[in-house]
Amino acid sequence: MSKAKGFIKEFQEFAVKGNMIDLAVGVIIGAAFGKIIDSLVKDVLMPVINFIIGGEADFSNKFIVLAQPEGYTGPQTLEALQAAGANVFAYGSFITILINFILLAFVVFLLVKAISKARARFEAEKAAEVTPDPEDIVLLREIRDSLKK
Repeated sequence: MSKAKGFIKEFQEFAVKGNMIDLAVGVIIGAAFGKIIDSLVKDVLMPVINFIIGGEADFSNKFIVLAQPEGYTGPQTLEALQAAGANVFAYGSFITILINFILLAFVVFLLVKAISKARARFEAEKAAEVTPDPEDIVLLREIRDSLKK
């Protein structure tokens, strides 16, 4: 029983550490952020792209049937063919996920860039808060500058 208690105590210490909590929060926020990007692509970008090109740019329903089940006469949609067991090359789903990834990577890049800029500004402000020089150092600098002249 003492091994089990030791294991549970060790697990509690691991789970409560700051890094583990930060990782969990990051994963949760990342999953939610991924859903936001997915909605952005599906509900905002794709309709705009459809409007601009004046046609059907719904990549999610682009596919090539490699092998259709014998005797299948149902609808020729991706979902119906996959449900019937057809071998389908669904390149449209890949294109949609690729667009999602590119947008997600771009937004993360912008966030990291903004954080780096803010951190640099903070460090510059912190470095500017230099304490005044003691009188001895000021006097020595004046002597040095006089000798240079």
